[in-house]
Amino acid sequence: MSDVQLILSGPIAEVRLDNPAKLNAFTVKMLLSLEDCCADLERDSDIRAVVVTAAPSRAFCSGADISEWGELSPGEFARHWVRDGHRIFDRLARLSKPTIAAIEAHAFGGGLEFAATCDIRVMAPKATLALPEAGVGIVPGWSGTQRLLRLLGEPVVKEMALFGRRITAERAHALGFAAEVSQDARTTAFEIAEKLTTTSPRAVEVAKYMIHAAVDEDRGAMIEALGAGMAGATADRDEGVTAFREKRKPNFTGA
Repeated sequence: MSDVQLILSGPIAEVRLDNPAKLNAFTVKMLLSLEDCCADLERDSDIRAVVVTAAPSRAFCSGADISEWGELSPGEFARHWVRDGHRIFDRLARLSKPTIAAIEAHAFGGGLEFAATCDIRVMAPKATLALPEAGVGIVPGWSGTQRLLRLLGEPVVKEMALFGRRITAERAHALGFAAEVSQDARTTAFEIAEKLTTTSPRAVEVAKYMIHAAVDEDRGAMIEALGAGMAGATADRDEGVTAFREKRKPNFTGA
């Protein structure tokens, strides 16, 4: 069984970390599996929402498995571990489907960065957030000083990354990072996902693209995706494709 599972239940998909023996810490294999999950989700037009969860443990995700990166040279660490993780987390953040993280336990380091890729988050009261990388001589590498800065703000990220302070679920909710604090975060996240099945999937997708363009989450790609959608919905697009296939000049009308 994979340490990252993709579980489909009608129009709702669950991406589940399943490495509880290591507090759901990320390994190289898990990162690659997550990338595969993102590719599968993007291709499946029947999926309307994605809930991100983790196997029961003392941590939703404790970050990156130190046994996976501790022996890497500085060059390998920067070129592969950090950049590959960043690329894969970006893939999840930019998924066209809306995503909800159910944080039932602590989210530290890469685990917090993982949760930050989701569109909204539901936290259990006991869950906390932290960026403890300085304690092992490294810095956040999977968007903890970038994407997380937009979500929590400079002072709060400095509290965690520089001073090692933990953020409680209650404070995360007050800061807007958590949409809700729930005794059963997983159930609440699925209830939110279920409501999405009554809305227009295309409208939700376009709204996500527009918001991401506004906050510079892959702005170039978001703007071009919106433009491509507008052009692709025209009669001129159909005429252009038809004319190409028939090897004739297109007769564009602006419709």
